[in-house]
Amino acid sequence: MAKMLRIGTRDSALAMWQAQSVQQLLKQQGIGSELVPVKSLGDLNLDRPLYELGVSGIFTKTLDTALLEGKIDLAVHSYKDVPTVLAKGLAVAAVLERATSADVLLHKNKDLTSTGIEIATSSLRRKAQWLAKYPNHKVVDIRGNVQTRLEKLASASWAGTILAAAGLERLDLLPADAITLDWMVAAPAQGAMVVVANATQSTLLVALSALNHAPTALCTQIEREFLNTLEGGCTAPIGALATISQQQLHFRGVLHSLDGTQFLETNTSVPLDQAPGYGRKMAQKILDSGGKELMATIKKTLAG
Repeated sequence: MAKMLRIGTRDSALAMWQAQSVQQLLKQQGIGSELVPVKSLGDLNLDRPLYELGVSGIFTKTLDTALLEGKIDLAVHSYKDVPTVLAKGLAVAAVLERATSADVLLHKNKDLTSTGIEIATSSLRRKAQWLAKYPNHKVVDIRGNVQTRLEKLASASWAGTILAAAGLERLDLLPADAITLDWMVAAPAQGAMVVVANATQSTLLVALSALNHAPTALCTQIEREFLNTLEGGCTAPIGALATISQQQLHFRGVLHSLDGTQFLETNTSVPLDQAPGYGRKMAQKILDSGGKELMATIKKTLAG
């Protein structure tokens, strides 16, 4: 492509790393680009938990608007931050190969058997799953970018904080003693990056499709179908992970109550040719097994 592409991104260190990664991939395709950093509503309002802000796509709306107004040509996001239904007029141009989907605990004290210790996280999913495993702990809210959260952990009395391993690895900030929470089910599309563009730009979409990693695109689509069918948005305590091995799709999805005392789970495998639509099918199974009532309770509680 002859024109210099404008890549929209949040201006946090992690978001800039992600956008620069896409910039390098485009360069390998012979496509020049420049970065256009912006601040999102989620970055500007750090005083309230995300679920209290009540805004879908709180980290993406500013870039969505810039795309639709033609101020940028593409936007790069952490896929887990993107609403399951894109803004009208936008399209997923590419899903990059996923890094690890794992959550990790950064801690000051490896002894997690103590009663009343505090763990910090801004995620209702992480909070619910943590309390399900450690009901005698207290979970407190934490906001800010990765560096800000690490600084807050260092100065606070908390025993630890939970973060996505992929983000820490990308910034070379993953401590050697971090504990991988292999029992915690990740957020849908966690660890994956997505490129979004204007749906009318067919030539650009074709060029960006060269960056797409088909297995990651399929797995994240199934995870996001699960989330969408449960009507969870980005804040409800919903986890989902799809993986592929030996022509089999393996899927695990969970829905917890806000306090972690109730949960519904599906953990199954199907031949890869049965993968399309499987996220919706498993979500419906959860809904039919009590999930509909549990989701209604969650929404009522969050609405206050």
